[in-house]
Amino acid sequence: MAKKSVASLQKGGGKQHTKVIKMVKSPTTGSYTFKEEVIHNDKIKDWF
Repeated sequence: MAKKSVASLQKGGGKQHTKVIKMVKSPTTGSYTFKEEVIHNDKIKDWF
């Protein structure tokens, strides 16, 4: 099954998406957490 998913990403569909990570500060504790998502390349600037 892993070979099948890797092959589907190499067909070009995976190049349209990017994994983005944003550091978010908690207002109550002041500590930082990381928010991760996989989004389409067209929406990267809107996400940040």
